Amino acid sequence: MMTDPIADMLTRMRNCIQIRSEKVDMPASRIKVEVAKILKEEGFIKSYKIIKDKKQGILRITLKYTNENEPVITGLQRVSKPGRRIYVGKENITKVMGSLGIAIITTSKGILTDRDCRLQGVGGEVLCHVW
Repeated sequence: MMTDPIADMLTRMRNCIQIRSEKVDMPASRIKVEVAKILKEEGFIKSYKIIKDKKQGILRITLKYTNENEPVITGLQRVSKPGRRIYVGKENITKVMGSLGIAIITTSKGILTDRDCRLQGVGGEVLCHVW
């Protein structure tokens, strides 16, 4: 049994980036699909899709690289973990890498980026940082 599916997702992506793989597959869940949606909207990945199977489905993420075959994502860091949850209020949301990266935060209004949280005036649990 997997205790931290978000950390598993980030680790799979990190491993595929290291070997310059184009696609990464993982078990799908609503929260992983929402994280993938944010990464797509922010331009960190090319695309994502859900492949139906007999179980929960498979989330396939197509990673994005520059013309020189350098990955667009240079870092993925899990912030809040099952053993230590990290929550921030709307006034304490910090910028990631001087606004070059994003923080993905789960809020009462859904899963949002740090910028969207500041605009909407909400805080929540910081899932991860991506830069």
